[in-house]
Amino acid sequence: MTIHSSNPHAGHLLTPASAAASPGAAPASAGTATPAGAGPDSGVPSRTSPDGADGSARPTPGKDPLMLRGHAFDSRFILGSGRYDLHLIKAAIDNAGAQIVTMALRRCMTTDNNVLDYIPGEVTILPNTSGARNARDAVRIARLAREVCGTDFVKVEIEHETRYLLPDNAETIKATRILSKEGFVVMPYMFPDPLAAKALEEAGAACIMPLGSMIGSNRGLRMRDFIEIIIANAHVPVIIDAGIGRPSQAAQAMEMGADAVMAYTAIAGARNIPLMARSFGHAVSAGREAYLSGLGAVTTGRAVPSSPTDVNGYLH
Repeated sequence: MTIHSSNPHAGHLLTPASAAASPGAAPASAGTATPAGAGPDSGVPSRTSPDGADGSARPTPGKDPLMLRGHAFDSRFILGSGRYDLHLIKAAIDNAGAQIVTMALRRCMTTDNNVLDYIPGEVTILPNTSGARNARDAVRIARLAREVCGTDFVKVEIEHETRYLLPDNAETIKATRILSKEGFVVMPYMFPDPLAAKALEEAGAACIMPLGSMIGSNRGLRMRDFIEIIIANAHVPVIIDAGIGRPSQAAQAMEMGADAVMAYTAIAGARNIPLMARSFGHAVSAGREAYLSGLGAVTTGRAVPSSPTDVNGYLH
């Protein structure tokens, strides 16, 4: 296996430390850079027109950015990793507006069919530590990924069993603590335990990435109750990762307050990949706008009339 490190992404992003040291530099982000103060509470309006002129789900630049350690992203849809080909990547970027694409390190380490050759230079590569069985493995893979992919971003994935592929939260916390001290933008994949989510924040995570259900299952938000607790108490972005199988499930995740959604299997397995990618882009945008608009209260045990119920009052 030959390491292939000459790629358009090398050196593409400033690290948070280098950005701070270069006050005149533009924000280091994929897509359109956005001021860190932008957002729904800053006087900058939220997205109101997410559609591109061609019907794609491209986000409106600078309106409602996803912030990860000072890096701004206009899109809140992230393409997960798996079977990559040019058709899938192009569909996700062109039709869903994806600005972050994850991949296992082994997919960008060979000179044959290097996936980095398929990804535009303005798209942020998010290497993951797939295959790691403990914190030590994850740290080693992350350090190698930094050299190969030229980025400080890393998605920490640690699973030590192969049937359910459930993340090991304890080892993930250890790896996050080490890597954050080394300047990585750590995005940890975790089982939705609110206490572990808090520990990951304290360890330096740039976001929290709880699974919605088992990876590749397309079963949606089976862990919703626990994810809602994480969202309610998080001080970093919460990105739903794994199990999202339909655009409606992505919209639900965003409506409940998630900051972004990652998906792969649902798009890769669709008969019409570009159309499914576009559907996910629209769903993520719609769910985000619904959340920002303030959803109506849910009532149980009684109806709430939307018109007068006193018949005598308006018939006589």
